[in-house]
Amino acid sequence: MSLQPRQFLLDLYHSAVAAVSADKCLPAFLPPPPTRGRTLVIGAGKGAAAMARTVEQHWPGQLSGLVVTRYGHGADCGRIEVVEASHPVPDEAGRQAAARMLQMVQGLTADDLVLCLISGGGSALLALPAAGINLAQKQAINKALLKSGATIFEMNCVRKHFSAIKGGRLALACAPARVVTLMISDIPGDDPGIIASGPTMADPTTCADALAVLDKYQIEVPAEVRAHLLDGRDETPKPGDPRLAANTHHVIATARQALQAAAAQALAAGITPYILSDDMEGEARDIGLAHAAIARHVAQYDQPFKKPCVLISGGETTVTVRGSGRGGRNAEFLLSLATALNGAPGIHAIACDTDGIDGSEDNAGALYQPQSIQRAQALGLNPKALLENNDGYGFFSALDDLVVSGPTRTNVNDFRAILIL
Repeated sequence: MSLQPRQFLLDLYHSAVAAVSADKCLPAFLPPPPTRGRTLVIGAGKGAAAMARTVEQHWPGQLSGLVVTRYGHGADCGRIEVVEASHPVPDEAGRQAAARMLQMVQGLTADDLVLCLISGGGSALLALPAAGINLAQKQAINKALLKSGATIFEMNCVRKHFSAIKGGRLALACAPARVVTLMISDIPGDDPGIIASGPTMADPTTCADALAVLDKYQIEVPAEVRAHLLDGRDETPKPGDPRLAANTHHVIATARQALQAAAAQALAAGITPYILSDDMEGEARDIGLAHAAIARHVAQYDQPFKKPCVLISGGETTVTVRGSGRGGRNAEFLLSLATALNGAPGIHAIACDTDGIDGSEDNAGALYQPQSIQRAQALGLNPKALLENNDGYGFFSALDDLVVSGPTRTNVNDFRAILIL
């Protein structure tokens, strides 16, 4: 077979990302312009700037607005202002942008249209703390959540209840204008209320739920923050709230679309694809062990799939940080897979984040080859020790096997592919 495993896996990743880009997915969901009122564009997330640029390219009428995206994820827009801010830990630039956005939507009428562009990362980028809570407190809680191993559902539940803008509060501020929200989903299951903590979506969770998450992971918070949750008077709007009745939303790009595009690319190359799941959750190293077990069984017994084949999966794993190494969840997954496979022949793999950034590093993810463990050991590296130190980045960097794509300006979370020859 003339297949080049490394290039084959990179091609699958790039096909997956291209399938969920704003210019491909967004135009079909644009609503008609209002007949009398104005159109205001707002939004947040790693894909927000690219989404705003696509709106500008396809919108027939008047347009203005503001979106906030991660540093380095901007795009050239002429009518919609793009602000860059910090992710995953919020900063002052994000706080100021959120405050401006909230002010911008004041005084709208029922004739006006608000087009809200939301993608993954919006929770950190729309960083406007609730009354009585400051940015430093919000940053500390966010850092603790990121290290705790909490799921994205749990983290965003907490974020909604410390915010003046998330959990439907932005939509309330837009009333009586009609709000149409277009979303690129980075959430397993694609729940629109969880994407970027649902700034325009009704929220079924409560302050008590947020407090339970903090207690579950033993995250200490200042007394005034705990009092804010215990008080419960500043609740988010709930499903059925009449103030949100005229609003609509569309999830325009999902992990499933990305995986299906990669599967089509594999078929075109003559390799049979199997999509295991588009919404896997759990500790990255545990998911790595599970994938390794399946890959070994296929390699040895042609069960449950016959080789050659490629196993494809997505979702959002978590990492409970115990060490001091570098590396996001995809590097952690891949290093766990590598230690479990331990050089098993004929198995190659890639794991990358579709936003082009694995955690807070400069790489999208990494590639694994059957020789990876042997090459690492020849360099004096101990793969298992590096895994315990959460240093997947260090492992794959030493092998020159990092995947560095730069920001993709979209985000449907993890992409994993295991090629078995």
